[in-house]
Amino acid sequence: MNTQKNEATGAPKVELDGVAKVFQVNRAPFVAIERIDLRILQNEFVSIVGTSGCGKSTLLNMVGGLDEPSAGEIRIDGASVRGPGRNRGFVFQSYSLFEWMTVEGNIRFALEKSAIAKSEKAELVRHYIHAVGLAGFETAYPKQLSGGMRQRVAIARALVYKPSILLMDEPFGALDAQTRGMMQELLLKVWEEHKVTVLFVTHDVDEAVFLSDRVIVLASRPGRVKRDIAIDLERPRSFELLTDPRFTDYKREILAEIREETLKVMALEQP
Repeated sequence: MNTQKNEATGAPKVELDGVAKVFQVNRAPFVAIERIDLRILQNEFVSIVGTSGCGKSTLLNMVGGLDEPSAGEIRIDGASVRGPGRNRGFVFQSYSLFEWMTVEGNIRFALEKSAIAKSEKAELVRHYIHAVGLAGFETAYPKQLSGGMRQRVAIARALVYKPSILLMDEPFGALDAQTRGMMQELLLKVWEEHKVTVLFVTHDVDEAVFLSDRVIVLASRPGRVKRDIAIDLERPRSFELLTDPRFTDYKREILAEIREETLKVMALEQP
């Protein structure tokens, strides 16, 4: 196999400095995220793992501009995040497709406000339909597609306007194991071809290790960076990697960190 390392270089693409988030719960402050300092490079694939409720999705939403930090600053290419922007594409666990639109229509919708020519839009839609393996399904409606195919449409729609960052929140969580594996391989293929920075939230440690250059383990209550683990495994990757002893070592290390946090949470919840 032709092996290589990911070319993640240059100034940080995403920077988080002292980022915190506090919610009001029953009129009392709840510190969801205490303080996070993080740097993500151009073209890095970074996964965030941790126990339920540790702030993974909250962190992703703040990077996406869907929520604001209570303290600290998030910067993309050196500019402060003040809200959503077309430099970021989102893919959620729920497919969020328009049921009355075809595959082609759902993907083209992301370009609705773009000033590019109609012919260029058509070419972009065609390109990404092929990139995610949906050629021949252009006129199909979401209800006619499997879960994996629906998620392919969501990925194509997120990429078609060429964001430089892809934010993914448990995108394959609802899929069966076989389809999930195929979608992971597809995502790596698209990522390697289109050179985007990916911030990926998952509960699946195998998935995080298989996909990522780095895995960020969040501590719980409040959320903060517990470990930042570089995954030193060659690319391109195939599922043969899952039996590699190095893969198993990374998995064991990350699971131990999460288990420690789970035990802390359980102790807090004891009466």
